Amino acid sequence: MSKYQYKVNGVDYTVEIEDIEGKTAKVTVNGKPFEVELPEPVKAPSRPKKVEAPTPAPAVPSTDQGRAKKPKAAAGTGTKVLAPLPGTITDVKVNVGDTVKTGDTVIILEAMKMQNNIEAECDGTITSVLVSRGDTVMEGAALVTIG
Repeated sequence: MSKYQYKVNGVDYTVEIEDIEGKTAKVTVNGKPFEVELPEPVKAPSRPKKVEAPTPAPAVPSTDQGRAKKPKAAAGTGTKVLAPLPGTITDVKVNVGDTVKTGDTVIILEAMKMQNNIEAECDGTITSVLVSRGDTVMEGAALVTIG
């Protein structure tokens, strides 16, 4: 179940999404249950798998004035947080190096005129932020990585 706080025309609403099945979403708004018909079915997001970080290669001296080049770090090793549906990034709440706990909001994604809090699915440290404010993403796109 996902819980969101909204303010519409100065009125606060607590929206809980209980279940989405096909084109019907069961939601509770300020304690009142509703069934919402969606324009198209929403595919449920799959849970990301924890990925073991590869061992980085040692620095290799370069011919560029004898300075060593840093090995390229894998683009955010760890658990990737994926976009549950297509939309536009309206806010990035974390930076690389931030510590997060399960349930912390890491990204705000606007989809179908609604702001969706995308939450950390595990405890850890942000190892990469793969999107920026204003980016359009597709369902399943990696947003951040938690190591």
